[in-house]
Amino acid sequence: MSTIEKALQRQKAEQAKQAEAAQEQQPSSNEDVETEVQTQVKNVVASTHSDSAVQVDNKDMIVLELDEEAFVSGSSKRTKINEEFRAIKRKVLNNAFGPLAKTLNNPNIIMVTSSNPNEGKTYNAINLALSIALEQDKTVLLVDADVLRPNVMRTLKQKMPNGLMEYLLGEVSDVSEVIYHTNIDTLRIIPAGKTHHLSTELLASEKMLETVQEFATRYPDRVVIFDTPPMLGVNETAILANLAGQAIIVVEEGRTKLTDIQTAIEALNPDMAKGFIVNKAQRSKRDDYGYGYYYSTGPKEKDA
Repeated sequence: MSTIEKALQRQKAEQAKQAEAAQEQQPSSNEDVETEVQTQVKNVVASTHSDSAVQVDNKDMIVLELDEEAFVSGSSKRTKINEEFRAIKRKVLNNAFGPLAKTLNNPNIIMVTSSNPNEGKTYNAINLALSIALEQDKTVLLVDADVLRPNVMRTLKQKMPNGLMEYLLGEVSDVSEVIYHTNIDTLRIIPAGKTHHLSTELLASEKMLETVQEFATRYPDRVVIFDTPPMLGVNETAILANLAGQAIIVVEEGRTKLTDIQTAIEALNPDMAKGFIVNKAQRSKRDDYGYGYYYSTGPKEKDA
């Protein structure tokens, strides 16, 4: 007999005793009795599955309403941005799940960064996540780890709920409480949360390391994308680079300096797979802009 059935049986026995002892009082209606039974059953279920109850109560759905011309979408219409990120994600997924994955540490953990601010890293991280979410056998977790200048939720025009910082600070008990579902079944998001003066130490903590390892190993079909701060002058990014198996550096054509790119690469783990997204690359006389993608398995390898 299940816990719920036992609770119902005990409740019915208690109700029979109460009715027998208080015959002169007006009996409760069947509807009231049923409501009381249901309430107690819910309490039994909640106490038996308290972890599940907490997870459900804290899952605010993020509804994404995105411009199909600016973001990857699942519509039947073939858009340029969909096609461009299809090419990008194929190399990322091959690194994460193909033969090269055996040579990488956490190959399904991808950090998206840039040399300097405002080169388009957040926009590209979001679109890469959206594109991978369209895969038939993959799920995506997008983490805003740019805790100094959080931009994922702002770009998606969403509120700023609790996130990564609240979890690392212990203000929420479990990381599941800051993993938000979206209206795309295969996409989850962890916001950055509030800024904190100890963000470097928190990202370098054992708790963060254990969390990333859980992300990397718990779900074999999951890709985790970290939107990280720019590489130059930010300690947090170098720390995160030691946790990821792949790094994508976004560079803006005509703006990003070659010396900055070289300095950024030197700060990365030499054993990572490294990719470059050339953002706002002019492609035709019509001032048509798009993206290019190149990757390598290390500083001594040639670009593919």
